[in-house]
Amino acid sequence: MFLVVVVSFSLMLPVGQTEPIVDSSYVAAVYEHNLILNPESRVALSRAAALQHMQKNLDIYEEQAARAAQQGAQILVFPEDGIHGFNYSRSSISGYLETIPDPQQESWNPCTEPGRYNNNTEVLQRLSCMARRYNLYVVANMPDLQPCPLKTDPSSSSCPPDGRWQFNTNVVFSSDGLLVARYHKHNLYFEESFDTPPQPEIIMFDTPFAGKFGLMTCFDILFHDPTIALVEKGVRQLVFPTAWMNALPLLDSVQFQWAFSLGANVTLLAANLRHNHLNITGSGIYTPFSATYYHAQKGDPEEGKLLVAKVPVLDPLWVGRSGTTGEGVVSSQSTSSTPTVSGYCHQESCFDSPPPETASSVPPSSSTFISSMMYDPFTFVLLNETEGELNVCDGTFCCHLQYQRLPHGGSEELYALGLFAGTHKRYALQVCALVRCAGLDISSCGQGVEEAESKMDFTLEGKFGTRYVYPSVLASELVLEQPEHLETAADGTVTMRHSNMTGGLLTACLYGRMYHLDNE
Repeated sequence: MFLVVVVSFSLMLPVGQTEPIVDSSYVAAVYEHNLILNPESRVALSRAAALQHMQKNLDIYEEQAARAAQQGAQILVFPEDGIHGFNYSRSSISGYLETIPDPQQESWNPCTEPGRYNNNTEVLQRLSCMARRYNLYVVANMPDLQPCPLKTDPSSSSCPPDGRWQFNTNVVFSSDGLLVARYHKHNLYFEESFDTPPQPEIIMFDTPFAGKFGLMTCFDILFHDPTIALVEKGVRQLVFPTAWMNALPLLDSVQFQWAFSLGANVTLLAANLRHNHLNITGSGIYTPFSATYYHAQKGDPEEGKLLVAKVPVLDPLWVGRSGTTGEGVVSSQSTSSTPTVSGYCHQESCFDSPPPETASSVPPSSSTFISSMMYDPFTFVLLNETEGELNVCDGTFCCHLQYQRLPHGGSEELYALGLFAGTHKRYALQVCALVRCAGLDISSCGQGVEEAESKMDFTLEGKFGTRYVYPSVLASELVLEQPEHLETAADGTVTMRHSNMTGGLLTACLYGRMYHLDNE
């Protein structure tokens, strides 16, 4: 079923700043790919066997490129790991590697010049011809082999022991098949087959229909480099191949994809894999004004999904929050996820909450308690009334909530306002989150839950120490809702207001990234 929700919203700016009116638009497509895996990924294959495996996935890519072109798409984004798969060792991936030339150093069209290189370039050739055949800009992800040291890293001491670099790599082909961009993923997450590049790469490519796009991959979205470095350079359109395991209640795939688009005021073209057993799903085309997304429901057949949407070209000279008031269109196609596989980590999304800390009986109103959410010790306070105001603080960082809880039938549901300020693994956060607890005991606050009946009118506010705060409102069955009002004051106070929900509230979150405190 295709669900369309239209909401009115306003994103406020300091006085005098407005989003320029831009009339131009383009048609973008992303493909959530039902990956054909190598069932024995730890066993090295010959080049011929690896190529046979990759061609099966590329055959599907070819079909989807034809479908996207028929719908007028000008750019098509495929997911991370979509051609080769995952769970390789450094040696077992060797048959899948191709050496990708640097488009900044040389001009090469693999489709029209297939014989330029003697080494393996079959995948590059197929992608190039795909782009050329269907007159599309094509973005794909593949493994890259480079001699070590690179020209950018003359120190041989940083070379891996086997004397070569292996990178998780995005490639971009123009509509005539020219290789126009190559990006090596910088922020790896348990990817033993790949190396971290010596320096973060800030890679952009130009298009005739929408100007500049920036490249990043999966876990990169949570870090300053390359993602925020691109935004700070004025790039308003980002492509995002990903292999993202859903992690409720704060980092479901579509939840954070749109939160990033809203918070950074950019267009995000996000293509995820589809893998039911690992709870990998959720792709979309997001702007600060609209979202067209897909999130598989329980019981859905395991198959790919092509999304196509018309997207406005955002002004590259304007960076900040939108100052317009208008209507945002939220289009979803199936919006619920499969159950999380406890204890399993694929790439980016090992955020499933461990068993929460033992908590006593429900404390009196206004009392705080600690419970684990996303592996972090959040300070919570319960919503014990049908309406009211609450505050929760950790040092100087405080979150404020004003709420009215609407009638929701006969079932009981527990809600809590939570706060965290600190370092999660490698990165620093300030988070304000209103969440539905998984049960009626406070120990369940912070656990992931996918359904809710209680609708909420609320204003959530926090005074953040960063300009990068990513807002999200997630409703029952993982449906995105667009906040009615977002405002950032000069002192860093971010206010999110929302009412008239279409479904019960799962999470309302202001996710602040303190990039300047990372690794401190």
